Amino acid sequence: MDTNNSDWQRTHYSSEVKPELDGQKVTLLGWIQEIRDLGGISFIILQDREGTVQITVPKRKVADEFLRKVEALQKRFSIGVRGIVKKTQMTPRGVEVIPEEIRVFSTATSQLPIDIVGKVHANLDARLDARALDLCREENIAVFKIQHTALQAIREFLLDKGFIEVFTPRIIASATEGGAALFPVDYFGKKAYLAQSPQLYKEQLTMSLEKVFEAGKFFRAEESHTRRHLNEFVSIDIEQAFASAKDVMKLLEQLIQHTCKTVSEKCQRELALLNHRLEVPTLPFKRITYDEVLADLKREGVEIPWGEDIPTPAFRKLGRIHPYFYFIVDWPTKSKAFYIKPKDENPEICEGFDLMWSWIELASGGTRIASKALLIKRLEEKGLNPESFKHHLQAFDYGMPPHAGWAIGLERLTMMLTGKKNIREVTLYPRDRFRLTP
Repeated sequence: MDTNNSDWQRTHYSSEVKPELDGQKVTLLGWIQEIRDLGGISFIILQDREGTVQITVPKRKVADEFLRKVEALQKRFSIGVRGIVKKTQMTPRGVEVIPEEIRVFSTATSQLPIDIVGKVHANLDARLDARALDLCREENIAVFKIQHTALQAIREFLLDKGFIEVFTPRIIASATEGGAALFPVDYFGKKAYLAQSPQLYKEQLTMSLEKVFEAGKFFRAEESHTRRHLNEFVSIDIEQAFASAKDVMKLLEQLIQHTCKTVSEKCQRELALLNHRLEVPTLPFKRITYDEVLADLKREGVEIPWGEDIPTPAFRKLGRIHPYFYFIVDWPTKSKAFYIKPKDENPEICEGFDLMWSWIELASGGTRIASKALLIKRLEEKGLNPESFKHHLQAFDYGMPPHAGWAIGLERLTMMLTGKKNIREVTLYPRDRFRLTP
C-alpha cells in the first residue's frame, strides 16, 4: 500500500470519462466495485461518487510487477488509476481506461458484511448495521444526491422570496409544543430537553426578521415504529409576518413544484438508477376540508367521529382516493396545536392545514395566534400551564404581528422524490426506538 498520495490529483470523475476523450490521459480516484478476470484480460470497475468506469488491463501487454499488483486487488480497495482513455464498443458507455499506473491508497477486508453491487440481497437491518458500506451502493448515493439537490432548490427558492435563514436553539428549557415526547438533557445540573421544533422561536423572529426559514435537526421521543417516523429528523420550517394560512399554502405548493422540477431536471441519472419517475405537479393543489375527508372515508366504510384525528389506516384509504398532492384544511381547532389560530367566524374550526402526498403527511402549518390573551386561553384549553411558556408569551407584549408558517419533513419529502417506501432508506444514519448505532 502506498502512503505518499500528495502527487495524485483527480483530473476527471468517472462520469466525465467519455468517448470523445479517446487517447487522452486521465487520473481517476475511487474504489474497486468489481473485478472480473477473463484469462488474458482483467476488468476493474472503478466507482466514485459520480458513477463507475471500466479499467481494462491487457495482461500480455503489462509488466510482471504491474500484473502482480493488479492480481492483489480486491473489492473496496481505495485506488488511483492513471491511464489512457480508449473508445470501445465493448462497454455500455462506449469507453474504457487502459491503466499505466495504479496506486493502492487503502485496502479492505475480504469478507465484506454486505454486497454493495446488490447481487446478494441483504435486509434493511443488516444494511443499516454496516451503514458506512451500505451508503457506497450507487442507489444510495443517488438518493442522497437527490436529497442534496432538493435542499439546495428549497434554499434558493426561499432566499429568492426574501426569507432569511436562521438557526434556533436545540437545547430548550420546556416543551416547544407542550407534548410529553421530549428527550431530557442534563444541562449543568439543570433539566433541559432536545428541541421538538423551532416553532416558538421562529414565531418570535417574525417581529424582527419578518420572513425566516430554518433547515435543521429536531428530536421527538415518540415510541412509534413505522416506515415514516424517526426520532431524529430534519425539519424545514418557515414563518412569515403579516401573512395568513392562505399565503403560506400558496408559497408551499410553489416550493414543492419548484423542488420537483429542479430534481427532475438535475437528477435524471439518479432517478434512472432508482427506476423512479418523478412527476412535476401542476398548481394549485386541491384543497379538501376536514369535513370532506370524513365524507370520503364514510363512503369507503370508515367512520371517524368529528373532531378526532385521522388514523393511519384511514389515511391509506384516503391516499387511494386522492393519489397526488392535496391540502387538508379547516381542521377542528381542538385537533391542532395551541398556537394555530381559530377562525374568527367559527372558533371550532382553525386555520391549520396539512399538505398530503397520497396518504403521507409531508407538511403542516397554518395561521398562528397573534393575541396573547387568546394564546393563554388556548394553552389552558390544551391543559398546559401558561407559566411554562412565560418567555414566549412575553414576546407578545412587544408587537407580535399576524403571522403564519409551516414545516416540511425533509426525509418524507425525499421519500416522495425517490420512490423509497421506508424513511430509514432516505436517512444517512437513522435514529429510532431500536437504533442508536452506528
